[in-house]
Amino acid sequence: MGKNLSELSGRKGLGDNLFDRMGKLAQQEGTPDKEELAKLADEFLIGSASTYGTTTFYDFLKPENKGKKAYVCNGTACVCAGTQDDVKQTLGKHFSEDEIGHMTCLGRCHENSAFNYNGQNYSGNAIAELESIVASKEPLQDKYNVQAHQQAILTKDFTSIDEYYSSFVDALQKDSADILNEIKVSNVRGRGGAGFPMGMKLEFCRNTENETKFIICNADEGDPGAYSDRYLLEQRPHSVLYGMLIAGYVTHANWGVLYIRAEYPDSSEIIEREIENLRSAGLIGENIKGSGFNFDFKVIRAQGSYICGEETALINSIEGQRPEVRVRPPYPAQEGLFNKPTIVNNVETLASLNFIIENGGAAWKAIGTERSSGTKLVCLDSFFNNPGIYEVDMGTSLSTVVNQLGGGFKEPVKAMQIGGPLGGLVPVSKLDNLAIDFESFADNGFLLGHASIICVPESMPIIDFLEHLFDFAAYESCGKCFPCRLGTKRGHEMLKKANESDYKISKKLFDDLLNTLEQGSLCAHGGGIPLPVKNALQYFENELSNHFE
Repeated sequence: MGKNLSELSGRKGLGDNLFDRMGKLAQQEGTPDKEELAKLADEFLIGSASTYGTTTFYDFLKPENKGKKAYVCNGTACVCAGTQDDVKQTLGKHFSEDEIGHMTCLGRCHENSAFNYNGQNYSGNAIAELESIVASKEPLQDKYNVQAHQQAILTKDFTSIDEYYSSFVDALQKDSADILNEIKVSNVRGRGGAGFPMGMKLEFCRNTENETKFIICNADEGDPGAYSDRYLLEQRPHSVLYGMLIAGYVTHANWGVLYIRAEYPDSSEIIEREIENLRSAGLIGENIKGSGFNFDFKVIRAQGSYICGEETALINSIEGQRPEVRVRPPYPAQEGLFNKPTIVNNVETLASLNFIIENGGAAWKAIGTERSSGTKLVCLDSFFNNPGIYEVDMGTSLSTVVNQLGGGFKEPVKAMQIGGPLGGLVPVSKLDNLAIDFESFADNGFLLGHASIICVPESMPIIDFLEHLFDFAAYESCGKCFPCRLGTKRGHEMLKKANESDYKISKKLFDDLLNTLEQGSLCAHGGGIPLPVKNALQYFENELSNHFE
């Protein structure tokens, strides 16, 4: 049934997109009108149950979202900072309880107190100015530190479209196989978490015969603590667009889709503006610079679902289906969007291609370590004296990032969750053992992921942190597989009960739960949550022992 829906959704191509239309139907009220939704289903020749089932999944499409006027960030960074109760209380003076919803991470982890009002994000001291914000409805630009520790590649200043894209125009005169080879030589690995070699993924798609192929930029990786995607989309948008053009050229794809988080409203507007600037410069469209290469972009605004950071759930979402994870194989590179070969890469991975094409794959490979090449953006939250985004060479010690770049902690911290909700929970005692590369983290029982750092303060009990983590995992599960759908909820229930009463958790039962999640889940959402929990049980056993049998 899923494949049939994929074909029906793709009948009109990307220009008239089903999911895009659903979002537009919800703009006025916060949720689509049922009658209009039924008409949309008829137009796309699918059942109304399908469109209704899809819209009820998303935070910003479901019926409960109707009439919402403000949203409180409930991402892990803001929760650990303890700022959000005050934010909600202040919002409650201007809006009724029914008018306040939640958003999971607005990318304001550097200063917290994050909320959304009138389609704009605010943080830091903005909540103290809520009255004037409500009266004027004027957006406020946040500021955060951005710095390159060694050489600036991803953080390098933008010059001009003509200069920046000159290497792309040159590449169009070369054999696309040679361009792909430079990417393979660089050994650039996916920055979204898994670290899969980008060149290999592009080659899989290139070797699959089909007249229609897609390049998708996964800009919906909503891991709390990570705001590097937002930085690139808003302050270095051409690095992302350039990367998609190159990926399209080497795979023979003609369409690029940017699936951008609803929680990043500025990102969508900036990207759409810069796409039109590329069109004016003759760098997208038909027969680009007389090369015979055709490529265009489509921006899809997501509607609030963490699981859409998983590539197959994201593909389902673009098709207007419920964003449930697909069973693999087939892999997206062979059969993805609308059943066509599809590449899904995250924002930072695509942004690396400008340097590689300009300087050659060997130049990127020469930076970092043997297996983790290039540079990496690291996000530091508000517990650091110097919060912000830092570009470091792979292999840079974690101690350098925390103490030298971040300036150490503002208050006592006992652990850092690195790489998002599925990332490891690193005790501060391990600072000197780790470096920013995939192998260092894996060898020590952690996960680098996208390398964002969220601090757990000494004042926060670890069981509170774990309860929040399981609550997040249960809420954001797509529900496709039983281990994740049920296991995350059971984990949250046990931790909550143990935290609020004399109930003691059975260690055997809890271990069985973690192993079932790890081995039985379809994707890394359920399969990854046990990692930080096991880290907590290992390094904070004394603190947690009172809650277990």
